[in-house]
Amino acid sequence: MADILSDKDLDTLFREARSYNTWADTPISDVNIQAIYELMKWGPTSANCSPARFVWVRSPEAKEKLAACVSQGNTQKVLTASATVIVAHDLEFYERIPELFPHNPGAKDWFSGSAAVAEATAFRNGTLQGAYLMLAARSLGFDCGPMSGFDNAAVDDAFFAGTTVKSNFICAIGKGTTEQLFDRSPRLAVDDANQVL
Repeated sequence: MADILSDKDLDTLFREARSYNTWADTPISDVNIQAIYELMKWGPTSANCSPARFVWVRSPEAKEKLAACVSQGNTQKVLTASATVIVAHDLEFYERIPELFPHNPGAKDWFSGSAAVAEATAFRNGTLQGAYLMLAARSLGFDCGPMSGFDNAAVDDAFFAGTTVKSNFICAIGKGTTEQLFDRSPRLAVDDANQVL
Protein backbone atom coordinates (compact mmCIF):
# COMPACT_ATOMS: atom_id res chain seq x y z
CA MET A 1 0.00 0.00 0.00
CA ALA A 2 1.31 3.43 -0.94
CA ASP A 3 2.13 5.96 1.75
CA ILE A 4 -0.06 9.05 2.01
CA LEU A 5 1.70 12.21 0.91
CA SER A 6 1.97 15.13 3.29
CA ASP A 7 -0.43 18.06 3.03
CA LYS A 8 2.49 20.15 1.78
CA ASP A 9 3.12 17.67 -1.02
CA LEU A 10 -0.57 17.59 -1.96
CA ASP A 11 -0.62 21.39 -2.02
CA THR A 12 2.38 21.38 -4.37
CA LEU A 13 0.81 18.91 -6.75
CA PHE A 14 -2.83 19.98 -6.62
CA ARG A 15 -4.35 22.40 -4.13
CA GLU A 16 -1.91 25.30 -4.46
CA ALA A 17 -0.64 24.53 -7.96
CA ARG A 18 -1.71 26.97 -10.64
CA SER A 19 -1.61 27.33 -14.41
CA TYR A 20 0.88 30.15 -14.92
CA ASN A 21 0.78 32.78 -17.66
CA THR A 22 4.04 34.68 -17.00
CA TRP A 23 7.50 33.37 -16.31
CA ALA A 24 10.69 34.28 -14.49
CA ASP A 25 13.88 34.26 -16.53
CA THR A 26 15.06 30.99 -15.01
CA PRO A 27 16.61 28.39 -17.31
CA ILE A 28 15.56 24.76 -17.36
CA SER A 29 18.60 22.56 -17.88
CA ASP A 30 19.16 19.24 -19.59
CA VAL A 31 19.58 17.78 -16.11
CA ASN A 32 16.16 19.19 -15.10
CA ILE A 33 14.52 17.79 -18.22
CA GLN A 34 16.03 14.37 -17.62
CA ALA A 35 14.91 14.40 -13.97
CA ILE A 36 11.34 15.27 -14.95
CA TYR A 37 11.24 12.54 -17.60
CA GLU A 38 12.85 9.92 -15.36
CA LEU A 39 10.09 10.50 -12.82
CA MET A 40 7.11 10.74 -15.17
CA LYS A 41 8.00 7.65 -17.21
CA TRP A 42 6.81 5.40 -14.38
CA GLY A 43 3.17 6.46 -14.78
CA PRO A 44 1.04 3.57 -16.10
CA THR A 45 -0.17 3.21 -19.69
CA SER A 46 -2.12 0.47 -21.46
CA ALA A 47 0.17 -2.52 -21.99
CA ASN A 48 3.00 -0.14 -21.02
CA CYS A 49 2.67 1.23 -24.56
CA SER A 50 4.22 4.61 -23.65
CA PRO A 51 3.15 6.47 -26.83
CA ALA A 52 4.01 9.99 -25.64
CA ARG A 53 6.82 11.89 -27.28
CA PHE A 54 8.01 15.21 -25.87
CA VAL A 55 9.70 18.08 -27.67
CA TRP A 56 11.21 20.63 -25.27
CA VAL A 57 11.10 23.96 -27.05
CA ARG A 58 13.84 25.93 -25.33
CA SER A 59 16.08 27.74 -27.82
CA PRO A 60 15.08 31.18 -29.18
CA GLU A 61 14.80 29.73 -32.69
CA ALA A 62 12.54 26.87 -31.60
CA LYS A 63 10.41 29.25 -29.52
CA GLU A 64 9.85 31.48 -32.56
CA LYS A 65 8.88 28.45 -34.64
CA LEU A 66 6.35 27.29 -32.04
CA ALA A 67 5.07 30.81 -31.36
CA ALA A 68 4.08 31.06 -35.04
CA CYS A 69 1.68 28.14 -34.46
CA VAL A 70 -0.13 29.35 -31.33
CA SER A 71 -3.03 31.70 -30.72
CA GLN A 72 -2.20 35.34 -30.03
CA GLY A 73 -2.92 34.95 -26.31
CA ASN A 74 -0.31 32.22 -26.00
CA THR A 75 2.52 33.82 -27.99
CA GLN A 76 4.26 35.54 -25.08
CA LYS A 77 3.86 32.46 -22.90
CA VAL A 78 5.81 30.40 -25.42
CA LEU A 79 8.43 33.09 -25.96
CA THR A 80 9.10 33.74 -22.26
CA ALA A 81 8.74 30.36 -20.56
CA SER A 82 11.93 28.49 -19.76
CA ALA A 83 10.63 25.75 -22.04
CA THR A 84 7.37 24.81 -23.68
CA VAL A 85 6.88 21.10 -24.10
CA ILE A 86 5.00 19.78 -27.10
CA VAL A 87 3.19 16.76 -25.71
CA ALA A 88 2.69 14.44 -28.65
CA HIS A 89 2.08 10.76 -29.36
CA ASP A 90 3.46 8.30 -31.87
CA LEU A 91 0.73 6.59 -33.87
CA GLU A 92 3.08 3.65 -34.40
CA PHE A 93 3.92 3.29 -30.71
CA TYR A 94 3.12 -0.41 -31.02
CA GLU A 95 6.47 -1.07 -32.72
CA ARG A 96 8.05 -0.76 -29.26
CA ILE A 97 5.56 -3.10 -27.54
CA PRO A 98 7.85 -6.19 -27.71
CA GLU A 99 10.49 -4.19 -25.85
CA LEU A 100 8.15 -2.47 -23.39
CA PHE A 101 5.77 -5.38 -22.70
CA PRO A 102 8.19 -8.33 -22.86
CA HIS A 103 5.97 -10.86 -21.09
CA ASN A 104 3.51 -10.56 -24.01
CA PRO A 105 5.30 -9.20 -27.11
CA GLY A 106 2.37 -10.33 -29.25
CA ALA A 107 0.36 -7.48 -27.71
CA LYS A 108 1.74 -5.43 -30.59
CA ASP A 109 -0.97 -7.04 -32.72
CA TRP A 110 -3.69 -5.58 -30.51
CA PHE A 111 -2.89 -2.20 -32.01
CA SER A 112 -1.07 -2.71 -35.29
CA GLY A 113 -4.07 -4.25 -37.05
CA SER A 114 -6.34 -1.21 -36.67
CA ALA A 115 -5.37 2.41 -37.28
CA ALA A 116 -8.43 3.55 -35.32
CA VAL A 117 -7.53 1.48 -32.27
CA ALA A 118 -3.91 2.60 -32.47
CA GLU A 119 -4.89 6.27 -32.75
CA ALA A 120 -7.33 6.12 -29.84
CA THR A 121 -4.80 4.27 -27.69
CA ALA A 122 -1.98 6.68 -28.57
CA PHE A 123 -4.10 9.74 -27.84
CA ARG A 124 -5.53 8.42 -24.58
CA ASN A 125 -2.28 7.18 -23.13
CA GLY A 126 -0.23 10.07 -24.48
CA THR A 127 -2.62 12.43 -22.72
CA LEU A 128 -2.09 10.51 -19.48
CA GLN A 129 1.65 10.80 -19.92
CA GLY A 130 1.33 14.54 -20.49
CA ALA A 131 -0.46 14.81 -17.16
CA TYR A 132 2.24 12.71 -15.50
CA LEU A 133 4.83 15.10 -16.95
CA MET A 134 3.08 18.06 -15.31
CA LEU A 135 2.91 16.32 -11.94
CA ALA A 136 6.56 15.31 -12.20
CA ALA A 137 7.56 18.89 -13.03
CA ARG A 138 5.54 20.26 -10.11
CA SER A 139 7.00 17.69 -7.73
CA LEU A 140 10.51 18.81 -8.74
CA GLY A 141 9.82 22.49 -8.07
CA PHE A 142 8.66 23.73 -11.47
CA ASP A 143 5.42 25.42 -12.46
CA CYS A 144 3.29 24.52 -15.45
CA GLY A 145 1.09 26.35 -17.92
CA PRO A 146 -0.77 23.87 -20.14
CA MET A 147 -2.24 25.28 -23.37
CA SER A 148 -4.53 24.06 -26.11
CA GLY A 149 -4.72 27.33 -28.07
CA PHE A 150 -2.62 26.38 -31.07
CA ASP A 151 -2.87 24.90 -34.56
CA ASN A 152 -2.12 21.17 -34.29
CA ALA A 153 -1.58 20.80 -38.02
CA ALA A 154 0.90 23.68 -38.06
CA VAL A 155 2.81 22.24 -35.10
CA ASP A 156 2.89 18.81 -36.70
CA ASP A 157 4.17 20.30 -39.94
CA ALA A 158 6.81 22.38 -38.16
CA PHE A 159 8.07 19.76 -35.72
CA PHE A 160 6.95 16.29 -36.86
CA ALA A 161 6.88 16.39 -40.66
CA GLY A 162 7.56 12.98 -42.20
CA THR A 163 6.96 11.11 -38.94
CA THR A 164 4.08 9.23 -37.32
CA VAL A 165 4.07 11.63 -34.35
CA LYS A 166 1.11 13.97 -33.76
CA SER A 167 0.79 16.84 -31.28
CA ASN A 168 -1.76 16.78 -28.48
CA PHE A 169 -1.22 19.84 -26.25
CA ILE A 170 1.58 22.15 -25.20
CA CYS A 171 2.74 23.04 -21.72
CA ALA A 172 5.03 25.83 -20.58
CA ILE A 173 7.34 24.77 -17.76
CA GLY A 174 9.57 26.96 -15.60
CA LYS A 175 9.23 29.23 -12.61
CA GLY A 176 5.91 31.04 -12.79
CA THR A 177 5.31 34.59 -11.58
CA THR A 178 2.15 36.00 -10.01
CA GLU A 179 1.80 38.64 -12.74
CA GLN A 180 -1.41 37.94 -14.69
CA LEU A 181 -2.26 35.11 -12.32
CA PHE A 182 -6.02 34.95 -12.10
CA ASP A 183 -7.99 34.08 -8.99
CA ARG A 184 -8.49 30.34 -8.75
CA SER A 185 -11.60 29.23 -10.59
CA PRO A 186 -14.15 27.00 -8.85
CA ARG A 187 -14.29 23.26 -9.38
CA LEU A 188 -17.25 20.92 -9.54
CA ALA A 189 -18.48 19.51 -6.23
CA VAL A 190 -18.04 15.81 -5.63
CA ASP A 191 -21.74 15.07 -6.22
CA ASP A 192 -21.69 16.97 -9.52
CA ALA A 193 -18.86 14.91 -10.99
CA ASN A 194 -19.13 11.48 -9.40
CA GLN A 195 -21.46 8.52 -9.24
CA VAL A 196 -20.90 5.55 -6.99
CA LEU A 197 -22.80 2.51 -8.20
